[in-house]
Amino acid sequence: MPPPPAPPTVDIFILTFNAAKNSINVPGFANHLYNAFHNNATTLPELVVFSLQEMAPLAKAFIGDSILKPYFQRYESAVNLAAAKFLTGDGQTPPKDNVYRLAAVRNVGMTGIMLLARDKYALRNIRTTDLGFGAVDMANKGAVGLRFLYTKEDESGQSRQTELTFVSTHLQAFEWKLDMRNKNWESIVSGLVFEDPKRYISGRAPQSEDGGEEQRLLEQDGTQKALHDISIYKPGSHLFVTGDLNYRLSTTAPETGAVFPSIDPDSPDHYSRFFVMDQLTAEKAAGRTLHGLSEAEIKFPPTYKLKVLPKKRPETETDLLRAEEGEDDAEEEEAEWKWVVYRWPGWCDRVLYLDIPWWAKEATSSKNLEMKVAAYDALPAVRTSDHRAVYLRVDVPVIEPEDLAPSPAAIETELARSSSSNGHMVDPRVRLPFPIDPGSWHHRAFVKQCERVIGWSMLISQSKPVIAVFATLLIIGLGTWWLKG
Repeated sequence: MPPPPAPPTVDIFILTFNAAKNSINVPGFANHLYNAFHNNATTLPELVVFSLQEMAPLAKAFIGDSILKPYFQRYESAVNLAAAKFLTGDGQTPPKDNVYRLAAVRNVGMTGIMLLARDKYALRNIRTTDLGFGAVDMANKGAVGLRFLYTKEDESGQSRQTELTFVSTHLQAFEWKLDMRNKNWESIVSGLVFEDPKRYISGRAPQSEDGGEEQRLLEQDGTQKALHDISIYKPGSHLFVTGDLNYRLSTTAPETGAVFPSIDPDSPDHYSRFFVMDQLTAEKAAGRTLHGLSEAEIKFPPTYKLKVLPKKRPETETDLLRAEEGEDDAEEEEAEWKWVVYRWPGWCDRVLYLDIPWWAKEATSSKNLEMKVAAYDALPAVRTSDHRAVYLRVDVPVIEPEDLAPSPAAIETELARSSSSNGHMVDPRVRLPFPIDPGSWHHRAFVKQCERVIGWSMLISQSKPVIAVFATLLIIGLGTWWLKG
């Protein structure tokens, strides 16, 4: 009997970018995306996911909805410009319509996520969720979740589907707040859920002092599995976590005269020698953050914090004319920059993923099944941000959710391995690293209402025309009331 055909793959391009509260230059950003699409690839990706941080000023971000639409539209325009240039360069007829269609978009404060697809009909059951963990749990820092089913035919023409989960996040800043970054991650695991946890735990017995009795009750009535399924670590779903994770090289600020990483490959201070100090790598290895997630090899320099140098003055009349028409921005390959001296640089902007588990390889009879990374790199610096964008291009196997989820036998094996003395960490698809917070859903809904009030208040206070209109309406209202009296 011939072996079953290998699962097809979906080609995904995931980009994370801290925009520093500024709009992007669309032609310039599109040019960088075009070059990234060409990196180790001859075709356009099927899906594009943008993870955005500080994508707009805080007041507008707290209001959200249509007021953020112009910011999102610029990224949509950039990716379609890049795609059109890619296809035209390959000798194809320029597309009449957009190559990518916006399938989903959501923000939590200044953190957003966008899903763009070449074939929107391949997507089903799109869901989003969000969580704030900034000041008093507001979304000046937070995370957004996106989950959907993707369908594709295999070599035999049979329709296959797989589930994909993406988390876009912005963790606590500053070198010395390492513990807070880890705490932010705990909040994401516990509170970034795709349904209200109280649907599954209401009416149960109260928690015992050590949690053991409640854990047994959860397992007996199936509640634990239901809670696991609404978490970011849903067992039958692929998971990608991306964003400005803010992990640095040290827990203290650099002293005067400190040696910074160099981008010169011949320098004894080349940036590759600094990666051993990367906080994220150390904290992940210690089991304190980003549990179970893998990352492709980093070969690019730290992406934060850059000081972008001023543009060079136009030297000729032609250069001046091009600058006035904005053509220099569109064609500029990379803005010149250097490190700021008061922050340790860091690989703050990252894209991580759950690798294919051993039980899925057995279930699909495909021992060589893997997440095939085509590229993991940083875009050139842009003038509007002190970060460089980072992208991952990866072929993801289309594994059915029931094959990706561990069987009862696989769960027993994983738990047995963890109980041995070899330091094996349980796969988070088997056991969550932190329990689900039952009140997270309703708490977030309440805080979101507060954010909108604060956002409108901030926007009004910052806008003189709006203040003038508000004052005029107030005077007219008071005058009408006085005349009626």
